[in-house]
Amino acid sequence: MTRPEAKKRIKKLRDEINHHRYLYHVKDTQEISDAALDSLKKELVDLELAYPDLITPDSPTQRVGGKPSSGLPTISHPTRMLSLQDAFSLDDLQQWEARNQKVVAGDYAYFVELKIDGVAVALEYQDGVLVRGATRGDGMTGEDVTAALRTIDAIPLVLREKVPGRLEVRGEVYMRKRDFEQLNKERAQASEAVYANPRNVAAGSIRQLDPTIAAQRPLRFFAWEITDGVTFDSRVAEYAKLQEHGFPVPPDARLFSAMADIAVYIKQQEQRRLQHPFLVDGLVLKNNDMAVARRLGVVGKAPRGSIAYKFEAEEATTVVEDIVVQVGRTGALTPVAHLRPVLVAGTTVSRATLHNADEIARKDVRIGDTVIIRKAGDIIPEIVQVLLKLRPAGTKVFGMPKRCPVCHGAVARAESGAVLRCINPKCFPVRREQIMHAVGRQGFDIEGLGDRTVDQLLQSGLIHTTADLWELTVGDLLALEGFAAKSAENVVTEIASRKTIELHRFIVALSVPNVGVVTALDLAREFGALDKLRVATTEQLLAIDGVGQKVADGIVAFFADKDIQQLLEHFVATGVRIAGAPKGGKLQGKTFVFTGFMEGMTRDEAKQNVLALGGKVAASVGKQVDYLVVGEDAGSKAKKAKELGITVISPAEFTKLLA
Repeated sequence: MTRPEAKKRIKKLRDEINHHRYLYHVKDTQEISDAALDSLKKELVDLELAYPDLITPDSPTQRVGGKPSSGLPTISHPTRMLSLQDAFSLDDLQQWEARNQKVVAGDYAYFVELKIDGVAVALEYQDGVLVRGATRGDGMTGEDVTAALRTIDAIPLVLREKVPGRLEVRGEVYMRKRDFEQLNKERAQASEAVYANPRNVAAGSIRQLDPTIAAQRPLRFFAWEITDGVTFDSRVAEYAKLQEHGFPVPPDARLFSAMADIAVYIKQQEQRRLQHPFLVDGLVLKNNDMAVARRLGVVGKAPRGSIAYKFEAEEATTVVEDIVVQVGRTGALTPVAHLRPVLVAGTTVSRATLHNADEIARKDVRIGDTVIIRKAGDIIPEIVQVLLKLRPAGTKVFGMPKRCPVCHGAVARAESGAVLRCINPKCFPVRREQIMHAVGRQGFDIEGLGDRTVDQLLQSGLIHTTADLWELTVGDLLALEGFAAKSAENVVTEIASRKTIELHRFIVALSVPNVGVVTALDLAREFGALDKLRVATTEQLLAIDGVGQKVADGIVAFFADKDIQQLLEHFVATGVRIAGAPKGGKLQGKTFVFTGFMEGMTRDEAKQNVLALGGKVAASVGKQVDYLVVGEDAGSKAKKAKELGITVISPAEFTKLLA
């Protein structure tokens, strides 16, 4: 990016960030997520680092918070309420430590606490009695919200230990997730607008002129530091004193002496972040030695001795560089946005699905737009929103192709009207994706057949369907680029070793419409053999728990298709043997429910293990449940399970049960 381009982009970023910061800090509303705003801020920081001469005093990177609302009296903070520098990776933390070592060399120990997503406030006590409470405001001046803060039970009106003179405590007002959900449920029933997130509710509640509104809300408070009135040698001692005074502090705070141990702790807390009853968006690292922290001082808007580590964002902002239409294994034409690479949820993302033409039109996505993308877990990233104020001049509305972009054959809209499909069954990407899906882990599970090899086999005419794979010879593969005698022999041997396949895996490999692994298992257990499934009626299919009309109709139409019938006959001719359904299993007839965080195994993995052994998985505790597996930070399910006489086991006991 040239300097003029950077200057123009910086101007737009500053305007956009200032707009969202005003909404967040002054109006207590949000148009985009915190993660998306963080992503915009990071882009601005990176550009200003690249062009430091473009930094101006009014840049969002050079100040704290937002100006106070005019509706409340203001209070000047005797000690400025600073914000923290953000870190997004272990490398950021290591660089922060290295910079600090240049200022104050020595062996560091770090006090690490949860970063609660709430509203920062300062509490002033005089001779042990609460006399004043204020919001952060712009860091120097905040709003007087004393009356509202006095309604929060977690904030002591009188300290448990009397402290002569002035003492200031700072912390976070927040709301638990379940209280937030209940509040929104009640508002929806009363036909009132629901709130966007717990942080907005907390901020709006304490800033009401009428303190009875805050009193009606289930607000809570965590204290995290004492800034005036008493001094400490360490953060550990400070936390202990806060609790002695009667303040709750964030749970799971730990003391570490090595950054490597902190890296392990970060990974653990990221896995547990959704298990906490309140919103957690990261960790705060503080130099435990208060004398060292004071010597490190302040740089710009942040103290050098503390830093906020932000958990891997599930949302970020980036730029759409192109929109390309891909053809999938069902023939569906899917527009895909090619993005400027950006880190989201721990991975670098350069593609995002746009689903269909209707979705593009609804979101008004254009090439060159700055967009918010979202990625949760293993889900394919998607574009959430276009930031219209950052749209460059000259962008054009994207249109879907009139014919298949690969085979140039005819396309037709699906019954739903939203999806365009290539209707040519011999279209190259359709066949390729069907074969790649069939040989994948949930199907035949054949190793050594990557995209490149399958492309070569199709382009050379050696295969046309998955069944053709069992007719390949070593000589066939030697004719392909990149194959030697040994590698060709290994692939042929691997394919031959997969001639027998379980029925549910074969159903998955066939790409039966709307049938995933769980439904395939149900079908295999119900019918026991492929011949019975092929002639199943809609009524028989609808009798299976979890199979609806759309799935049933799709299965019947699939097996009635002449091309599918020929494919099945070809499998038989090549010697592929379809084993029956998995018989019983040690968990047959048993139903499981999972709650809390499970160390060493994801919730999905646990469910798949149960299904594979003949068991069932339920979402809630009821009389039909046999086992409740309780992990860390579990909710109220354990109590209900005990009342119903359900067996409650730990994740370790569950693992033993599987063995």
